[in-house]
Amino acid sequence: MKRSLYLKFLIAYVLFAVFGFIAVGTVISNMTLEHITRQRADNLNSAANQIANTYALDMYNSETTISTVQEQLTTLSRYTDATIWIINPSGRLIIDSSRVLKEDSDESVKGFDPTVTGAGNYVVGNFFGSFQEEELSVIAPISANYKVQAYVVIHAPMSAVRQEANETLNISYILLIILLLLSCIILIFFTELVYIPLKKVTTATEQYAAGNMDYKFTPDSDDEIGYLGAAVSYMAGEIARSEDDQRKFIANVSHDFRSPLTSIKGYLQAMQDGTIPPDMYEHYLGVVINETERLTKLTNGLLTLNNLGGGVMLEKSDFNLNKIIRDTAASFEGTCRAKKVAIELVLTDDEMIVNADMGKIQQVLYNLIDNAIKFSHNDAIIKVETTEKKNKLFVSVKDSGIGIPKEDQKLIFDRFYKSDLSRGKDKKGTGLGLSIVKEIIKAHGENINVISTVGVGTEFVFSLPKAKIMDEKGD
Repeated sequence: MKRSLYLKFLIAYVLFAVFGFIAVGTVISNMTLEHITRQRADNLNSAANQIANTYALDMYNSETTISTVQEQLTTLSRYTDATIWIINPSGRLIIDSSRVLKEDSDESVKGFDPTVTGAGNYVVGNFFGSFQEEELSVIAPISANYKVQAYVVIHAPMSAVRQEANETLNISYILLIILLLLSCIILIFFTELVYIPLKKVTTATEQYAAGNMDYKFTPDSDDEIGYLGAAVSYMAGEIARSEDDQRKFIANVSHDFRSPLTSIKGYLQAMQDGTIPPDMYEHYLGVVINETERLTKLTNGLLTLNNLGGGVMLEKSDFNLNKIIRDTAASFEGTCRAKKVAIELVLTDDEMIVNADMGKIQQVLYNLIDNAIKFSHNDAIIKVETTEKKNKLFVSVKDSGIGIPKEDQKLIFDRFYKSDLSRGKDKKGTGLGLSIVKEIIKAHGENINVISTVGVGTEFVFSLPKAKIMDEKGD
């Protein structure tokens, strides 16, 4: 009995599928073609009436020339993907948007009848033998001085209309296929409708509970069990995303703390072993204090960020960017001396006031200069330059180091990404520095770009908004 009943269901399902495709291929196909044709005709008819009341009317009122109307109709025909004619009542062709007629041309449409559209607003055919293929044609009269002077005729190939109808009909086929697939539920026993999906949800829950967040689970039903499965899958995704964000957060913190701590440690060790003479202590202690203040600000910023649940929070103020650049460059004095690298500053004006988050911008400069030193050769020169354009200030950090391959330049701002060339130079790097720079500049609503050639060097350029006080000074 089960086999017989199953066979009946299967035959019914096959018949349903066959008649469904027949219905879509005939009735719905004709309805779709008719609807698309009518819709296309309405659009062309609106365009024809607009042309008749504007460009063509101006021509017959001697307010414009035929060549001007020809150009306008040629442009419009490209936009509408149709051929536009202006034809007089006798059938003589005045303008053809697809070509320029000769002045002495006497081309005409034999048997032209403006009433060919009848009660409708369009006609399908070769338009009195003018075309090799079927065209959808609409006609609109051009009236001037209470008389029909000519007609605007627009032709669109029916092949394009049929193609559009077929594309629309494909949706019906897809919907029918989906319906047929869903109707397979009729062929499944109740246990297969409830137990198997529930078993999948249970298995996925056990995997997620065991810590396997990479387990792939996709609910395959739209009922309550499917909703439950989607909720479980969403929950697992959120947990995995939270863990990933936590790892990235810790990596970011480690990266941002390591650079200043390394500088502080280096200067203090240099004082301890006598590399820095006592008469220079005050200067380098000032650098160390600046670094500790930056660490304090960074810590406070991270705490605020954690309390707010994420995002780059900015504390914008007006400050002298030139001073920040000088102070940041000075913090690398020991590193530069050890590597015999010089930092050249080319700054616009003595003072350049910008409106931004001073701590975050100092962090950007620190990361960019640190990278420039790291990937530069010994005895190299790193150039930090500012350029003023309108209400923006552009900051450039340029080195003459190993460069970045072209295929890597689009990826260097991704988290944890390190190019093959940089791996040999910076084995301790986490690949987070440039992603942090990108996020900070993006949070300011500005952009950062990279220009690099392998073996020649790399230049990073970012923009900042000038403070309003700079405009007042300029006035």
